[in-house]
Amino acid sequence: MADFEGVSTTVYGEDMKLDILRQLDRLLENPHFSHSKRFPTFLRFIVQEELEGRGDQLKERTLGIEVFGRHAGYDTTSDPIVRVTAAEIRKRIAQYYQDSESPDELRISLPPGSYIPRFDWPRPASTALETQQAVALPLNGSPHALSESEASLQHLPAHQARPRFHPWWLVFAGILICACTAGGWLWISSRPSTLDKFWAPIFGSNEPIALCFPQSQFTGQTLRDASAPTQERHLDEHMRGVVLDDLQPLMSFSGLLEMRRRHYTLLAEDTVTLADLRQGPTIFLGAFDNAWTLRMTHDLRYRFGNDPAMTRFWIEDTQSRPQQLWSVDREVQQTTHNYRDYAIVARFRDANTGKLAVVAAGIARGGTVAAGEFLTQPGEMDAIRARAPKDWDGKNMEFVLSTEIIDGSSSPPKVVAAYFW
Repeated sequence: MADFEGVSTTVYGEDMKLDILRQLDRLLENPHFSHSKRFPTFLRFIVQEELEGRGDQLKERTLGIEVFGRHAGYDTTSDPIVRVTAAEIRKRIAQYYQDSESPDELRISLPPGSYIPRFDWPRPASTALETQQAVALPLNGSPHALSESEASLQHLPAHQARPRFHPWWLVFAGILICACTAGGWLWISSRPSTLDKFWAPIFGSNEPIALCFPQSQFTGQTLRDASAPTQERHLDEHMRGVVLDDLQPLMSFSGLLEMRRRHYTLLAEDTVTLADLRQGPTIFLGAFDNAWTLRMTHDLRYRFGNDPAMTRFWIEDTQSRPQQLWSVDREVQQTTHNYRDYAIVARFRDANTGKLAVVAAGIARGGTVAAGEFLTQPGEMDAIRARAPKDWDGKNMEFVLSTEIIDGSSSPPKVVAAYFW
């Protein structure tokens, strides 16, 4: 186990190690980890190092060298792969335990600010039982013992007599504590989250909700031979479809709407009409591959832009002097797959349709993925509280998000600009 300062203080027995490694295998077999190579490698390495007593050596530079093959003198400031990976692992671990059907699992966690994993065993059922028995003990005492106690008190001088506490006071105190605890928990759990407040005007409407998503053109597809699946053949034909990085946030929004039991329709951006958008609230996904997103955000404070050759794309702050730009170089994006991406997230009432619009759009696809996570994952939107006015949930709002793209995968988004009106 690791303390808060990140120094390993526990010696693990063989049984403990076995329990931890079994739980680690269960964790890594889950889809949150099994579809990745980088995250399981990182998590297994730090767990095994901690179990072998080398947890105090788990530093950012060490992990960059041992796990990701960086050279000994690499710049951790310009290459944040260790920090990005650790942040993503923390998020995926939280999602695993949130979805887990067994509340009694051993919990593996990675505390913020540390690379030393922490292990928490479930509380044994006997502990709660012993606590109940300890509280109930005075009620189970014999009348004879109680009378002896009372008799001994009667022989004491008046100034030495002890106050009498009857057993029923313990019962009353226990009930009062339970009632206060339950009331406090219900009050906290009933309070709407930042995510709930953002979506309240959308989910509170009886109008149909639309999801406007981008489509891309494909020149063909590769098919497999039915009698010999290892043999492939490429067929040239013009097709339209959704790229994987756009599909991920599309599924996240669909899942959110399904969970809230809201009816919605999927609208491909090249088939949408203004009449469609006047039916009810619309969620716009993607930026430079969705013409409707560019139209909807054109008159906002933060909007998209690009150079004529489309080699550089950006988000601009139209109210800043000098003008603030958050940009992506297309060549860097394509050749390295390591870059910083930006996205616009907004909720506002559009003047042309008269309906609420929600925008989740990145400059590149990694930014769109991060925007989708920001609007669907509990806790991600809590970052806006420090920037928001008291009555923010009833206002129009727009945010600029930043996300580090490492090997094509986006890190948790950060809010770099916010505007309410």
